[in-house]
Amino acid sequence: MINDRNPRWATLLLVLLAIATSPYFVRLGASSLWDSNEAFYAETPREMAESSDFISPRFNYQPRFNKPPLSYWIVAGFYELFGVSVTIERLAIVLGGLGIVAIAYALTRIAFCHEAALVAAAMLASSPRLLMFARRIMIDVYVSLFMGLALLFFALASSTPNRRRTYLSLMYCSIGLGVLTKGPIALLLPTVAIGVFLIFARKPGEIRKLMLPAGVLIIAAIVLPWYAAVYAQHGWRYIEAFLLEDNLSRYAERAWGPTRSFLFYIPVLAVDLFPSSIFLAPGVWLAFKLQRAPATGSEQTEEKEQEQNAEQTLRNRLPLLYAVWLAVIVVFFSLSKSKEDLYILPVYPAAAALSGIISWQLLSRQLTGRMYTATRWLLGCGGLLFAIAGAAGAYLLSYRESSYALAGAGLFGSAAFVGGVLTILSAKQRLSTLAIVALVVFVSIINWGFVLITLPDFERYKPVAQLCKTIQDRASDDALIGYYRLASPSMVFYLRRPVFEFYEPKELQQALCSGKEVFCIIPRSDYEALRPLLPVETHVLASSPVFQVKLKRILDKVSPPQVLLISNTVEQTTEQ
Repeated sequence: MINDRNPRWATLLLVLLAIATSPYFVRLGASSLWDSNEAFYAETPREMAESSDFISPRFNYQPRFNKPPLSYWIVAGFYELFGVSVTIERLAIVLGGLGIVAIAYALTRIAFCHEAALVAAAMLASSPRLLMFARRIMIDVYVSLFMGLALLFFALASSTPNRRRTYLSLMYCSIGLGVLTKGPIALLLPTVAIGVFLIFARKPGEIRKLMLPAGVLIIAAIVLPWYAAVYAQHGWRYIEAFLLEDNLSRYAERAWGPTRSFLFYIPVLAVDLFPSSIFLAPGVWLAFKLQRAPATGSEQTEEKEQEQNAEQTLRNRLPLLYAVWLAVIVVFFSLSKSKEDLYILPVYPAAAALSGIISWQLLSRQLTGRMYTATRWLLGCGGLLFAIAGAAGAYLLSYRESSYALAGAGLFGSAAFVGGVLTILSAKQRLSTLAIVALVVFVSIINWGFVLITLPDFERYKPVAQLCKTIQDRASDDALIGYYRLASPSMVFYLRRPVFEFYEPKELQQALCSGKEVFCIIPRSDYEALRPLLPVETHVLASSPVFQVKLKRILDKVSPPQVLLISNTVEQTTEQ
């Protein structure tokens, strides 16, 4: 099912891919660090480079061993080459995100054809969620990159037996790098996925051909030196805490956040992988169909044709591999007590490959009968959801009287609505090319607007960087600086000094009794409740709104909650 390359299609799809990937590099430093995750992966490498200690990760000038060091090393390397800044830290993440897109292209190319691979890459690159992850989630982007490489090299080893040893060695290198990025999960999931695939493909005997002893040695050579160095300096305590607390306990026990059902990742896949997710179900169906498809050769065929048929049979197995990879990862994390949408980021390349294959078959008119009708119907439904989401976003986030209005929301909500309607009409008229192009182009337009207009405007709701400038102008060298019940780890990056993290009233009371200057970022509601209990007089130096994404608050037009910068020094209040 590998088609000859079509130059006109390839040119159109390359343009589409360029449109989809271009927003990734736009204004990387225009917005401040995200405190929910990014701050740790910007500051820890900075402290590594500052101390020249690349064995013991530190954050807030304290040991931080809850993750292996490779993601820190990558960012620290970028810092050494280009200097310390938010832009450079995000450049490292963006390159990892585009690496995931490249893997999606490669997976599709070896399983099908060049044009299908371009469709897969363009649709994945246009995904707003991947764009967002590639600008803030360092560790999950890179573990997904290395796990994706492991899948790619196993697929190459399966489809090109004459280079099996080389590709398997590269697969084990990728797994080792994944383990050094996030831990044992990067070994466990590929191992289970490959085992399940071989069972489904009725080839369990191929396990003996996987060079397991050599693979163990390769992974150990990559992973063990750092663990040995940590053990030599600190003993077992940090290693044991990482393996048991940050891995097993998080999987077996709910660490934080709301309780989520077993089916949590079904809507996550549909939303986070849009527009690729439109074609995901047909892509999985095709994977099982191709696995059952026999080779077209016979005993009477010539030797060259027999080789081609054998190669085609191997390639027919690859979509099944991608489907199994997707299913294993989704089911594994569905069973976890702690669930976050970014946990299933490693499925993106495989899912995009399945979607790319089926969408190219739709574009090239290879689909017939019920499959053609169903896929076209799904394309129309995707357009409908796109239009509804655009209209809802424009309504909720663009009215001037709304406290949550964001610049560009109305314009880009309207773009989504127009793109969705165009997709629906095109799908109805059997103009599949126009429908898919409209989806990718209009989603990319929204991505451009998001990075150029909306993200900079959103800084109104991310006050930490600005408040840190106020602190720098006022605080003495021995001042106590930090936050109370409002996780703001990016303060360390902006201030280049330790900060306190208080969650109990007595902690803040003791700091105020220390005789030192105190600067604290605190929610207004907590400050109003605590103020009568504080041992000294405090003053509000600045205040700012923060964005609280709760639909009820937006619909009820409730003003965003406020955070304050308070101090025991006397200064004039500044409203932001």
